[in-house]
Amino acid sequence: MSDKQQVDIYPSMTVAKEHGTDRDEKIEPLKLGKRLKEIRMAHGLTLEEASKRTGLARSTLSKIENEQISPTFQAMQKLAGGLEIDIPQLFAPPKQIKATGRRDITRQDEGKPHPTTTYEHELLATQLTKKKMMPFKSRVRARQFEDYSGWIRHDGEEFLLVLSGEITFFSEFYEPVKLSEGDSVYYDATMGHMLVSISDEDAHILWVTAS
Repeated sequence: MSDKQQVDIYPSMTVAKEHGTDRDEKIEPLKLGKRLKEIRMAHGLTLEEASKRTGLARSTLSKIENEQISPTFQAMQKLAGGLEIDIPQLFAPPKQIKATGRRDITRQDEGKPHPTTTYEHELLATQLTKKKMMPFKSRVRARQFEDYSGWIRHDGEEFLLVLSGEITFFSEFYEPVKLSEGDSVYYDATMGHMLVSISDEDAHILWVTAS
């Protein structure tokens, strides 16, 4: 299959990359006590309640939070178990999430049409640029493996959900599988793949491609 055909079948998308950390940005020294207190407060626990959960004395927890003592590994295991977190979370707070407020609504049958020889795509959320995902609905017109001139493959991963009808999903390293309404498949899109309708009516599917 030519590059042009592949572009036609799978519309390109731009992936927003995270900005790297500024080298001049100052990194604060680790304050385990402060981090422990943040976690405890986030759980809405008093020192007494945290003590009961972790099995550590209230005075011990207080000293840890005030940086008066450093917890042993065994104590950190008790803290993680009692607070229902993983040990690494004691050292690294979650990344701050900055909401961008982006949103795009696509009404039924108002997506951007993109027909090909094997599919009729309807591109969704077309007003947003630099998306991390490309969602689109498709009517599968292909009826046999030979309708394709070669495997379809592209960067990223892909999720497929059958909205109506039935399809046979072909993939390079697996046996063909029949998927019916409500069935889905998630796969590595660099692996050759293709699909055909096997129901009386053309199948309709939802695709989400991510890079």
